[in-house]
Amino acid sequence: MFIKSKVLADVRGSIEHHENVKGLLTAIKKQFQTSQKSLANTLIMKFTSLVKGVRDHINKMQDLAARLKALEVEMSESFLVYYILNTLPPQYGTFKISYNTHKNKWSIDELLTMCD
Repeated sequence: MFIKSKVLADVRGSIEHHENVKGLLTAIKKQFQTSQKSLANTLIMKFTSLVKGVRDHINKMQDLAARLKALEVEMSESFLVYYILNTLPPQYGTFKISYNTHKNKWSIDELLTMCD
């Protein structure tokens, strides 16, 4: 009874009734093992879309810079690279640190290559 009272109602409702604790815990474990596989698939898909999203983000920034240049508002490529890096999602923190530790500055093309 104690364990059942501590398990979330959503979990309790999706698990059949068991007379002993061992059976209940085994059923809960089985349910979350399949959920972990589903979570892994979801995270992999998010990771893949994040990389595609970063490439799109860089391309959009590059396009905006080109439009501004046509309006005689120019910015250097190094500024654009810094700006793009600073607007990347937090998941790219290590990538930003990597850029900052390199002696050479990257071009937009090199930045795109590094994001692949």
